[in-house]
Amino acid sequence: MTYCCGILVKDGLVMIADTRTNAGLDNISTFRKLHIFNQPGDRIMAVASAGNLAISQSVLSTLSEGLENPTTGELETLLNAPTMFQAAQRIGRAIRHVNASEGKALEAEDINFDVSFLFGGQIKGAKMRLFMIYPAGNFIECTVDTPYLQIGEHKYGKPVLDRAMHYDVELYEALKTGLISMDSTMRSNIGVGLPIDVLVVRTDVCDADLNHRIEAGEPYFHDLRSRWSAALRAAHQNIPRPPYKKDN
Repeated sequence: MTYCCGILVKDGLVMIADTRTNAGLDNISTFRKLHIFNQPGDRIMAVASAGNLAISQSVLSTLSEGLENPTTGELETLLNAPTMFQAAQRIGRAIRHVNASEGKALEAEDINFDVSFLFGGQIKGAKMRLFMIYPAGNFIECTVDTPYLQIGEHKYGKPVLDRAMHYDVELYEALKTGLISMDSTMRSNIGVGLPIDVLVVRTDVCDADLNHRIEAGEPYFHDLRSRWSAALRAAHQNIPRPPYKKDN
């Protein structure tokens, strides 16, 4: 299980991913799920993955090595994609390529072809974009009306984003909200856990403003978790009791 979220606001992009993978309670490991493709000043792209780890690693390796264009013979990667939209299409092609080569073997072992990706970033001269790519290779794009996308165990963190996120939120306020969303997920699902990888990209910079891993015991994240819990308890106590008691 995993949780990843991407937040696209006026000032830029925030992407957050946990690193926990587990194949049972006694087989828990840490793997990076947020991968960055960067040519500073020209483009920065980030891919966050959820689902079967072996499948997601195969897709990412395929993207790094490149898929041959049947018409031109060019090896297509994220770093030579002319647009973010075409880069998202290339991720979809890579997913279908891996499914074609490994899908039957997985099906024979009763293993679902389970993988999804968040893909965000900017190419110089174009706008910042954020996509969610499904196991079939098709995708949707983030909008101003709902400026975030999630994959993995998303239901616990979604209420936080629903209430607090809008397109005009300042970039590091968006990061703070995303971290609260991650904390809410970690509280409710043992399959999501530290360390957490964080990427912040400012619009039109085409380089990382922040590329950071939050480890267990980091003071800021520990404080954020404590303050959020205290704030929820205080809010609960300050709300009047329901007036529905039966009159005697």
